[in-house]
Amino acid sequence: MTHDSTAVQLASSSSNATASGGGWWRDAVIYQVYVRSFADSDGDGIGDLRGVRSRLPHLARLGVDAVWLTPFYVSPQADGGYDVADYRAVDPLFGDLSDADELVRAAHAQGLRVIVDVVPNHTSEQHPWFRAALAGEPGARERYHFRPGRGPDGAEPPNDWESIFGGPAWTRVADGAWYLHLFAPEQPDLDWDHPEVAAEFASVLRFWLDLGIDGFRIDVAHGMVKAPGLPDIGRGAQATLIGTEPLPFFDQDGVHEIHRSWRRLLDSYGGGRIGVAEAWAPTSERLALYVRPDELHQAFNFRFLNCPWDTAAMRTVIDESLAATTAVGAPTTWVLSNHDVVRHVTRYGGGARGLARARAAALLMLALPGSAYVYQGEELGLPEVADLPDRVRQDPAFLRTAGQDGLRDGCRVPLPWCGAEPPYGFGPAGSWLPQPAGWGDLGVAAQTGDPHSTLELYRAALELRRAMPGLGAPEAGTVPAPDAGPAAEALPGESYSCGMRWQSAPEGVLLFTRPGFACTLNSRPEAVELPAPGRPVLSSSPVQTDGRTVRLPPDSCTWWSW
Repeated sequence: MTHDSTAVQLASSSSNATASGGGWWRDAVIYQVYVRSFADSDGDGIGDLRGVRSRLPHLARLGVDAVWLTPFYVSPQADGGYDVADYRAVDPLFGDLSDADELVRAAHAQGLRVIVDVVPNHTSEQHPWFRAALAGEPGARERYHFRPGRGPDGAEPPNDWESIFGGPAWTRVADGAWYLHLFAPEQPDLDWDHPEVAAEFASVLRFWLDLGIDGFRIDVAHGMVKAPGLPDIGRGAQATLIGTEPLPFFDQDGVHEIHRSWRRLLDSYGGGRIGVAEAWAPTSERLALYVRPDELHQAFNFRFLNCPWDTAAMRTVIDESLAATTAVGAPTTWVLSNHDVVRHVTRYGGGARGLARARAAALLMLALPGSAYVYQGEELGLPEVADLPDRVRQDPAFLRTAGQDGLRDGCRVPLPWCGAEPPYGFGPAGSWLPQPAGWGDLGVAAQTGDPHSTLELYRAALELRRAMPGLGAPEAGTVPAPDAGPAAEALPGESYSCGMRWQSAPEGVLLFTRPGFACTLNSRPEAVELPAPGRPVLSSSPVQTDGRTVRLPPDSCTWWSW
């Protein structure tokens, strides 16, 4: 028989055990909304909070547990809102505070939790604190990293640190002093050794928790504390070292006390409020420190995102990630794309092959123990838009490096919803970045009801993920099943307390089981035949099986039950 991408109906449609309780986040699927590019309600070409609210039914039907909103605070928009001038107010581009309140209430009514970005490493240069620092207000500069320069007349930066966006990480002001900005000059870094900084952000968190939000995604959670003395690094191209080598401006031990204090604050509210770290660390073990029992609830697993289309590399990342988080009692997170990276359809080769691999990778991600993040548009199979004209680009990395970098605009192009012509239902008129011709076929309306579409594949996968007891929560099946499944033989020492167990498989194929469930991934460019590990319930490409053997299509992933 041939089994396509339509999911079978199972008896239960309820979520796994942790989804409704205080540990909902341990197996949650969280959908990232890049607010500027999700949905526009007022026709200015820029997405807004009312637009997000109008499209919440799409997220509820998709089957996610929570929505994460990128910054919508008052901002000059030098870096897409990650340069915040007022942490307690909504930028008029996106609405007002009542829109935020109504969005949270509407999401809760749809059964969706709401996570918002908080940006504690730096402020906007237009923040009142930094304006006071430039104006010479006594003590104001102590909230930031101001230093005298080196060399004759202090004309050289205080150290050799480089901005993530290119160029020096220091800018000189009129009186000759220099200030630190690990990102754009419009984003001066705060000095977390100053007690007013910690007090201010505790107040900001309470403000939004009181509004009813369910948690925070902490931007640059690894960056708030710098090494004493701000020592030189001694080499260039520092952005390439992030997440691979120790750096004096990232992943310093002092950040953990900040996160412990925030965990105490979150716990004081109850209701399963969570903190999610955007943290880069040199090893999986260092990353796991952010999710110890008294710190944050989750940390993004960028090693999985950066993993090439190679089963040996994938297995290494999965093993090391599970081992590190299990050691501290935390769930692992899995993510394939976000607003800062090239979409994975394109990273995996683009075109039909890239889409096939992206669909397979999605099923692999959703079968792994822990929590998963879905970036807006990946459920539609959107590729990167790589041919945007230079004149429309707004990524500060692109602007600072004369086009040598800064591909982030290509993953931020507004979504197609319906219709055959731009703006494809994004809003009443236009979009802040141009949408490609032909995206109408990728829109939500065009894909809905097509059993072979990427959207219906995601919907089916999320429905099954809730219904199958062996999926989702890391705790599911903590007692390994006595039978690993039909035609499967476990490898010694390759099982986990979450019930996941690697099985023997041909080169280029991954095969693992969880209680009552198996997942196969064929990364090869040709079909592979092997004993059927059960009954197919969902596949990214049509699967041929006679019940005893299966012919796995190239670049595909299949879910099995027994």
